[in-house]
Amino acid sequence: MPADRRILSPTVVLGGLSALTLLSIALFMTLGARGKWDFILAFRGTKVAAMVLVGYAVAVSTVLFQTITNNRILTPSVMGFDHLYRMIQTVLVFQFGSGLVASLDPRLRFGVEVASMVVFSGLLYWWLFNGAGRGDNRRSLHLLLLVGIVFGVLFRSLTSFLQRIIDPNEFLTVQDRLFANFNRVDVELLTVSALVVLAVSLAGWRWRRTFDVLALGRDAAINLGVEHRRAVMAVLVMVSILVSVSTALVGPITFFGLLVANLAYLVVRSHRHALILPAAVLLAVLTLVAGQLVLERVFGYNAALSIVIEFVGGLAFLFILVRGSAR
Repeated sequence: MPADRRILSPTVVLGGLSALTLLSIALFMTLGARGKWDFILAFRGTKVAAMVLVGYAVAVSTVLFQTITNNRILTPSVMGFDHLYRMIQTVLVFQFGSGLVASLDPRLRFGVEVASMVVFSGLLYWWLFNGAGRGDNRRSLHLLLLVGIVFGVLFRSLTSFLQRIIDPNEFLTVQDRLFANFNRVDVELLTVSALVVLAVSLAGWRWRRTFDVLALGRDAAINLGVEHRRAVMAVLVMVSILVSVSTALVGPITFFGLLVANLAYLVVRSHRHALILPAAVLLAVLTLVAGQLVLERVFGYNAALSIVIEFVGGLAFLFILVRGSAR
């Protein structure tokens, strides 16, 4: 039998992923449920909604970021978002103490975190595309990645320095917020995050036909009539907002986007974003929900989901490098 006939069609793959995702959500909502269903469904439903939102934001932002950079081993975290988030948490506790930070209005803290990450990325984009990188869009994008890596190292170094001199008891509070946690999601913040993600998605809908062209490269996209600089800027802004909101909501998951994006390309066997994006989102939600289900029901909360994901994602990163799949 020819090899191409043994490969499942993208429609079948998406259907299977949808079924597995719905099954995992159903099991998460009902397995081991005891007591009042109205409380159980509300409590677990909040966690599921957070995992769906974060999975969607991380998957979409990673796929789009890889599209404009034409590199499947890069994720938005290379811009330093995760390290900036960790530095903000450390600075707050170091300056004001864990007691005052814990008493802050969650909406205020969420707003400060999102605004800091979005403003940082916005200033970086403006400087590179309208100042230092004017005249060569390709050089601007490469310089953007390089500057992002440098800032990431700077944020990580400052965070490490503050964590070394901070009070040990305060450090425990900081450490608790450095990893993604779906058990402390604020319903009001989840609603705000959903509205922001929805607005970004609606704005990105008008660019849906451009994504496939951008994946062909700068020269090909320009020859096909795409305003490459404008399109790249639009994608970078969308990516920044999605990453900022998801990170501020639950915390950073560094290698998660790399994992689901490359799995999506692997199972779909297509470069069309109309297929890759849904596959990546379904894989992200399936991974988060099923992983959280296993950790809660099998390991009894004895491990953090984000740590497991970063470990598996790190292995996937090394595997991609060894196999030469990066381009």
